[in-house]
Amino acid sequence: MIKNRITAIDFLRGTIMIIMALDHVRDYLYSGSFFYDPLDPTQTSGILFFTRWITHFCAPVFMMLAGTSAYLMQQNKDKKELSLFLVKRGLWLVFLEMVLVNFGWNFNITFPMFFFITIWALGVSMIVLAGLIHLRIKLILWICIIIIVGHNLLDPIHVPGNSLSAFGWALLHDPQFFTWQDRSFLVGYPIVPLVAVMPLGYCLGALYSVNYDPHKRQRSLLILACVAVDFFVVLRYANVYGDPVKWSVQKDAFFTFLSFLNGSKYPLSLLYLSMALSTAFLFLSCTDKLKGAFVNVVSVFGRVPMFYYLIHIYVIHVVAIIASLLSPHQDWEMWILSQPIWSTSDLKGYGFSLPVAYLVWIGIVIALYPLCKRYDAYKQTHKGKWWFKLFVRIATSCY
Repeated sequence: MIKNRITAIDFLRGTIMIIMALDHVRDYLYSGSFFYDPLDPTQTSGILFFTRWITHFCAPVFMMLAGTSAYLMQQNKDKKELSLFLVKRGLWLVFLEMVLVNFGWNFNITFPMFFFITIWALGVSMIVLAGLIHLRIKLILWICIIIIVGHNLLDPIHVPGNSLSAFGWALLHDPQFFTWQDRSFLVGYPIVPLVAVMPLGYCLGALYSVNYDPHKRQRSLLILACVAVDFFVVLRYANVYGDPVKWSVQKDAFFTFLSFLNGSKYPLSLLYLSMALSTAFLFLSCTDKLKGAFVNVVSVFGRVPMFYYLIHIYVIHVVAIIASLLSPHQDWEMWILSQPIWSTSDLKGYGFSLPVAYLVWIGIVIALYPLCKRYDAYKQTHKGKWWFKLFVRIATSCY
């Protein structure tokens, strides 16, 4: 284990980064991705549903762990220094989303479309956390709980149209698609409730303080996992609050179960977060002392998450261009976006089976491992270089 790092956190972060790539490979390569929602119980299969569903854990867990990492940084920084760091890092991340990440998705230098998704929400959350860390940790925790538990009360509120006020409300809580002149804007991740998930992770960091008993930490995480999953099951079964989409009886018990599991991601509902974070707590509890070659390999991705994130977008996009040349569609230019969305006729004949998408995913992860490992080693040996610090601001996230 690298000095001053917590293996369980790196292992969890690395795991979700690997799983995240599966979703993006499926988006680009699986033939059915363009025609129906893989979470729709009336059209999906079990394996396709869980291929998409398991990736639901990635964004909220990554947000939470960024907050935990910020707490741990206080071992080397006072709160004023940490606040300044979080503000600067948050602004860098918003810049990355608007430029490098958007270009990675679009491959169009004219930027016809902008996505407000994971990295922009991460950046804004860091800026908010920069202010919250000056409060007492119990007050931060209560603020997070109130936002996460209560934000679904805002679900009925919608601001229609293509106005600035509608765009502003979308950035806060109501995902929408907008056009302005010849540009398109997709707000996928509103900042509420994500803005509360990172501070929640900051509070969780107290369990990883130097003097905190590891056995007590494992028990605490297990209790948190049990409480969160019980909360999910009871509230979801009641079907009265916590998610704008109710579960319903389907054609058989299995697909009814899928409907029960399917929490709303845009924006992240209370039940969605309960399910995702309970799994993270359980994972951290079970892997607190876990070691070995597999843990070490996966943890490499967890130590360089933003480096991996940026590279994997470009690699998957290039693979999609190559794949289009090998498919009956033969139109690689469809991956250079000039329109906000494609019609289904544009994509007819493109795509591969789900097993092929899985094989490509595994191949990409394996191919990126040496790069991530080399960058991780380089980062450890060049921390003091001013030019490397500037590069790190661009190529890494918090901790």
